[in-house]
Amino acid sequence: MARRPPLLAAVATSTAAVALLLAGCTAGSGPTASEPRLTAAPSSSTTSTSTSTSRPSPAGVSTAARQRLDASLRGLEARYGARLGVAVLDAGPSDAAPSRDRALLGHRSDERFAFASTDKVFIAAAVLSRISDAGLAEVVRYDRTDLLAYAPVTSQHVDSGMTVRALLDAALRYSDNTAANLLMERAGGAAGVQAFLRTLGDSTTSVDRDEPSLNTAVPGDTRDTTTPQAFARDLRAVTTRTVLPDSRRRLLVSLMTANTTGAPYIRSGVPTGWSVADKTGSASYGVRNDIALVTPPAGSPLVIVLFSTRTTQDAASQDALLADATRALVEALPTTR
Repeated sequence: MARRPPLLAAVATSTAAVALLLAGCTAGSGPTASEPRLTAAPSSSTTSTSTSTSRPSPAGVSTAARQRLDASLRGLEARYGARLGVAVLDAGPSDAAPSRDRALLGHRSDERFAFASTDKVFIAAAVLSRISDAGLAEVVRYDRTDLLAYAPVTSQHVDSGMTVRALLDAALRYSDNTAANLLMERAGGAAGVQAFLRTLGDSTTSVDRDEPSLNTAVPGDTRDTTTPQAFARDLRAVTTRTVLPDSRRRLLVSLMTANTTGAPYIRSGVPTGWSVADKTGSASYGVRNDIALVTPPAGSPLVIVLFSTRTTQDAASQDALLADATRALVEALPTTR
């Protein structure tokens, strides 16, 4: 069927600091439909099972804390039978200190993992980087042959079509796979999304396929993979820097904040009162991921990237792993009281 012309995805970046305005949360499952389960939509105030009141400080993490964290994360890998990738970055103002570019915390942060549906953040960012206000209101037409197995929102609007803005909402809040593919077309396909990431300085991430093919996640296959460190830098760029026009950045973060699928993951592991804007993903081989902009009541915002995978194709993901890993990260962070 006829498609509307794709948008070019390349944008120029800047390192000027911007104020963080919003934060929020999202999740997924299954080898062929990346986000098959929905949870009740969380409120904008994060509900948490953790009672810690620690807050991250710009100061570095002590060697002892890093050693304790490494032991904790290796223990979680053994307990859950998973390989776990972690990166935590300070997302405070870019001009505050050169050390902000270094990971506060990491575990297998330079190893490759399948990114699954977490890439929907960057598909959305690639579209938002160039689209006009009129373009956001443009109606995209599609038919039932375009619908994928996981299309909770787009399946309801085949007759009327959906605006680009509504597709962004469906992809980020509900992880609708059809919406993601329609947006990827407008970003220039997989190559266009990868080109956008290259403008952020990411020479690591490989964007190769759309939904649901990208969820095969076969160990050793580098297609549709990245590293925790690369995605952490990318997420910081699109949520707290001037990569996107300010109104578009706020829209991206607000949609992530309002997401309906992330309650069991990073959101469950942070202390009460912290705000989480995230996007989750899942795939074959027990892949369960969550990437988030996390803002405590005081102190610098953080970017947290958590990836996990197993060695057998039909392995269960055991969702509690990411919440437990988040609690271990929070415990390791410097505190101000």
